[in-house]
Amino acid sequence: MDKIFVIHEHHASHLHWDLRFEENNVLVSFALPKEPPVNKGIKHLAIKVEDHPLAYANFEGIIPKGHYGAGTVKIWDRGTYDLLKKDNDKYILVFKGKKINGEYTLLKFEKAGENQWLFFKN
Repeated sequence: MDKIFVIHEHHASHLHWDLRFEENNVLVSFALPKEPPVNKGIKHLAIKVEDHPLAYANFEGIIPKGHYGAGTVKIWDRGTYDLLKKDNDKYILVFKGKKINGEYTLLKFEKAGENQWLFFKN
């Protein structure tokens, strides 16, 4: 069964993108310092952040100053995905969005810290 994903363009202290996908009734979330890759051969850093409620998938607006993540949030892409593989240090997902389509991998860096991953199109 397809589950939802969303990528937010987040104009906070630094422009970044937030990749979020549904798993166990929450949105598993990663901050991407660079625009998500749409072509093969491009690997970008993805930083694992706290899970978000499912309702956050529809959020667009302004997070007020003084709050975590203050700034403008816009939906950059959304759609559904299928999970092909998951273990402690790898996700393989097939995204079905307007900008992000096809098979992607999230791969945890070895020895680089708990929250640092690579995000790339297969």
